[in-house]
Amino acid sequence: MNHEERARVETKLREAELKLTPQRFAVLEYLSRAEGHPTAEQIYAALNRRFPRASRATVYNTLNALRDAGLVHEVYMDDAVARYDANLSAHHHFICRACGRLEDVAAEHLRASLSDVTPGAGYAVESYEVVMRGLCSSCNR
Repeated sequence: MNHEERARVETKLREAELKLTPQRFAVLEYLSRAEGHPTAEQIYAALNRRFPRASRATVYNTLNALRDAGLVHEVYMDDAVARYDANLSAHHHFICRACGRLEDVAAEHLRASLSDVTPGAGYAVESYEVVMRGLCSSCNR
């Protein structure tokens, strides 16, 4: 995490009235480098090698605090297990039906424009997410 990213994180945490603890920083740093969208258990296992005294509760509480501060997103897919994503840019997801890989898809790669779609009169859509399913490039060979 570079100096600019760290400053942004510190600002967001201060706005949420949270301190930048070593555990919060470690979780954010891990998520910013993680391939895919790890679960809390995967994050705990990875961080426990670096911080052997960190408990599962610390990891879960940290993830909840970071989510509430707007620094990570929880992503729920078919397995109903929360996965965590530090990519806050507008994007969607692709799930490979063969290997189960979950990948980010940049919003500009979506051909259809859904900006005018609403669930009905009186609704104000603030965001939306598209989940695409199929075969990833590796499994499609």
